[in-house]
Amino acid sequence: MLIIGENINATRKEVAQAITNRDCGFITELVSRMETAGADYIDVNAGSNHPTSKQKQEAMRWLVGTVQSVSCRPLVIDSDEAGVIEAALDIYSGENLIINSVTAEESRLCTIGGLASGKNAQLIALAMGATGIPDNTRERVENCNKIMQTLYKIGMQPEDVYFDPLVMPVSVDQAQALVTLDTIRAIKKEIPGAKTVMGLSNISFGLPGRKLINRTFLAMAAAAGLDGAILDPLDTRMMSLARAADVLTGKDKWCRRYARSYRQGKLDK
Repeated sequence: MLIIGENINATRKEVAQAITNRDCGFITELVSRMETAGADYIDVNAGSNHPTSKQKQEAMRWLVGTVQSVSCRPLVIDSDEAGVIEAALDIYSGENLIINSVTAEESRLCTIGGLASGKNAQLIALAMGATGIPDNTRERVENCNKIMQTLYKIGMQPEDVYFDPLVMPVSVDQAQALVTLDTIRAIKKEIPGAKTVMGLSNISFGLPGRKLINRTFLAMAAAAGLDGAILDPLDTRMMSLARAADVLTGKDKWCRRYARSYRQGKLDK
C-alpha cells in the first residue's frame, strides 16, 4: 500500500503558522519524522488562506523547496488551483510526482490534468462531479469513467490515475462507509489498471476514539483493494496495520517490507 504522509497540510493550525512564518525548522523536522516512519510520498498543502494568488503560489514554492531541502521522498502537490500547482512544478526536482486533485469538472480536469500529463505525473481524481459528492456507488463510478474519458484525450492512461472513492463521516451517514468500499471494488473492476487512494481520517469525524475507527476502516479498505492511503505515518499502530494488510493481500511480495519494518522495530506488536 502506498503511504502518503498527510501531516504537512495548512488546514492544521501549527503547519499554517509555520508556513506564514517561513519556519523551516518546524517543517523539516516534521518531514524527517514522516520519512523515518515510512511515508512513501509526502503530501504538501500550503493552504488557501492567503490574500492573493501570487501569495498562494509563493507559499507553495517555499513549502516544496523546504521539504525537498531535507528529503528525497517524492511529493504529492495538493491544491485545487492550477496556478499553485504550476508554481510547485516550476521548482520540483524529483522524478516521481502525484498531483492532488481533480474532479469530473471538465475545465479544471483539462487544465490540471494537462499539467500532470506534461510533467509525467500521476493524478488523484475524486469520484465526484460539479454537483457534489454522490451518495451511491453507481454515480461515483460514472464520474470516474467520465474523468478517464477526458484524461485519455490528453494522453493519460488508467495506470497514471489514483481514483479517490470518497470518504464521508459515518457519524452523519453510516451507510457511506460501505458505499466507499463498494466504490473501490467497482473502480478496480470497471477501469482496469487504475489505482485507488483515499484520505482516511474523514471517516471518523465527529466520533470519539477516532484512531480506532480509522484503523479498522483501513483494514476493510485494504481487503476491498485499496492501493494507497493519505494518513498520519506517525501513528505506529496505523502503519503496522498497513504493513500487515499488504502481507495478507499479497501486495508485499515475500513479506519483505513487513520483515524489514519488524527488524527496524517499527511495528506495533
